[in-house]
Amino acid sequence: MTRYVGILTSGGDSPGLNAAIRGVGKSALGEYDMQIIGFRDGFRGLMENRTMRLDGGELSDILTRGGTILGTSRDKPHRMPVGGKVRDMTDVIVGNYHDDHLDCLVCLGGGGTQKNALRLKEKGLNVVTLPKTIDNDVAMTDTTFGFDTALGIATDAIDRLHSTAHSHHRIIVVEIMGHRAGWLALGAGMAGGADVILIPEIPYDVEAVAEAIRERSRKGKNFSIVAVAEGAVSIDEVAAATAAAKNGKAKGRREAAAEPPAETEYAVRTVRLARKLEHLTGLEARITILGHLQRGGIPSAADRLLATRLGTAATDLIAKGRYGVMVAAHGDGTRPVKLEDVAGKVKTVPPDHPWVVSARRVGTCMGDR
Repeated sequence: MTRYVGILTSGGDSPGLNAAIRGVGKSALGEYDMQIIGFRDGFRGLMENRTMRLDGGELSDILTRGGTILGTSRDKPHRMPVGGKVRDMTDVIVGNYHDDHLDCLVCLGGGGTQKNALRLKEKGLNVVTLPKTIDNDVAMTDTTFGFDTALGIATDAIDRLHSTAHSHHRIIVVEIMGHRAGWLALGAGMAGGADVILIPEIPYDVEAVAEAIRERSRKGKNFSIVAVAEGAVSIDEVAAATAAAKNGKAKGRREAAAEPPAETEYAVRTVRLARKLEHLTGLEARITILGHLQRGGIPSAADRLLATRLGTAATDLIAKGRYGVMVAAHGDGTRPVKLEDVAGKVKTVPPDHPWVVSARRVGTCMGDR
């Protein structure tokens, strides 16, 4: 009997999404004679039942393309803007799933997608997910597709900024994506030879950063590169947020752990850091915010391989009737992980991670004393 499999991409776009769609689709069609139905623009497309049939023709020539042929959105099934109000559209989604005679829904996305998929599983739907994000912060998987490409883009940007920093005797502050986890800033900073790397997991002391830059100047180094994750916080911000929480002026983990503010405020925080470093060092500081540049372009070979590997493994699990899991990268292979073990968790950088240890050993300032 033919199985009908739905597939959607949710959350921010990421290199490798089309490779994953292709991996799922071609494996499903060729190996198992499944029919693949794509839903446009994430969970909103599933709610509105906007579909496209993914046959051999639609899956051709997409391996190397960035973005996603399905489109994406950050809409959540249980909190979706509809008709000027935020509504719970979960029951509508469940109805469309059954109306389309789906046997399984494959969701490609990051941490938020894993939580939304779990909610649909709890409503009785057969769901399989794949871990996608340039931040590499999805729990229970060795890595996520999209990360390697973004890492290369950010590293290339730092490489290019070395020449202008050296020529003008400047501090260059490079803001790199990473709300709660610093994998991208840490990896790009190390690979690009940044002199200072600031990540959310290690609150920084701006005086320590300034002293590291002044020490470089004393040694005749006339420029410094500071790679900062957008979610990096200072020890003063952590202290203020903790005090506010104790005084009953803040609630939850966000304030207590000084989680980064709304996206529009990231640039303000980076500008503030740059101005403080100018004041403390007497050197001119310039800011480069990489932003969505890190999401674009052709996926790297590593991301194409990973996305294809995860996509084909997903169809194997569907064929076996193994649902309610995320297909995690595990060594050279894959493994299914229960959505309950993934949803709501963030894979952060341990302060003693080998990357951090190596960065310190080559003289990189991590913002602490």
